[in-house]
Amino acid sequence: KLILPALNSAICWELFHFFNLETQSAGNLLDLNLMGILRDYTPELTVVNITMVKHSINSTINKESNYNKLGSYLAGLIEGDGTIVVPKTDRSTKGKLNYPSIQIVFNLRDFPLGQLIQKELGTGSLSKKKGVNAYLLQINSFEGVLKLVNLLNGNMRTPKINRLYNLIDWLNYKSNNLNIIKKPLDSSPIASNAWLSGFIEADGSFSIFLNKNSIRIRFSLCQSSTNKFGSSNESIMCIIAEYLDVKVSTYQRKKAPNSIELTVKTQSIKSNDILINYLTKFPLWSSKFLNYSDWLNALDLFKKVYNTKNKSDEVFNEIRNIQGRMNDKRVNFNWDHLLNFYSI
Repeated sequence: KLILPALNSAICWELFHFFNLETQSAGNLLDLNLMGILRDYTPELTVVNITMVKHSINSTINKESNYNKLGSYLAGLIEGDGTIVVPKTDRSTKGKLNYPSIQIVFNLRDFPLGQLIQKELGTGSLSKKKGVNAYLLQINSFEGVLKLVNLLNGNMRTPKINRLYNLIDWLNYKSNNLNIIKKPLDSSPIASNAWLSGFIEADGSFSIFLNKNSIRIRFSLCQSSTNKFGSSNESIMCIIAEYLDVKVSTYQRKKAPNSIELTVKTQSIKSNDILINYLTKFPLWSSKFLNYSDWLNALDLFKKVYNTKNKSDEVFNEIRNIQGRMNDKRVNFNWDHLLNFYSI
């Protein structure tokens, strides 16, 4: 039996909704006019309390715009932390039919985002991965895969597009009524849509470095130089670096001497401001949004003393306090920002 932790009496729950976190199918999703929001969610909990918050959608929202934003965002997310599986044979060695699937991995703390994406897609199953602190959103129904393919097609920017092409070939072959055209890599400016936001969700990090002599407010984005199929990621990393007005740095991993890591880092006020302008237009939605918000507060404090010789202890201590509650040190999670997610 699961033992529930004591609840903070200061938190008023409108509704307790308990469910098995091992697998949640799209058929069990919350009503489309309501959204489950986890408040002050602690990753160690095995049972989630969901506050039902009325989510009214403004009738003036451009649904087509949201569709395009969701498509580019999911493309970036899947190209960073997703897998497109296309069967090589119709049946397994045991005679079972093989089906394609699209999978997205979420950190344990980002279960609410995984649940919301599942709701917007209206399909898929969300399950806890064994042995790791992660959830897997898996879409493998024909209708679900087709819907996601239409969202991704034309929005991908990395060599993973070849996996999408393989999937399109499979869909066209299996259905005589389909004739999905393979759209090329998205060559539009990196700042023109939400792709980079999704890619940052997968592989970006916000950090603060402090010592007695300096304060560094940094964003980092890392990728292996080649993917598991041998295709290079250098081109997309150079595009991102150029946009942020920085250079791509390389690092040879000690544990894998043949593996080179490509990193894009912003540290100057100029490059950080470019990133801020982008994320203001195309926000983050995972718990990285909370880290970004703290990082932004620290950067504002830093800017106040940047051009002065007086690096006050007060500012230093404020930034150190912010650093102490970010990333793996975060305890409280507020998901109100998900109320503005791309509803389609």
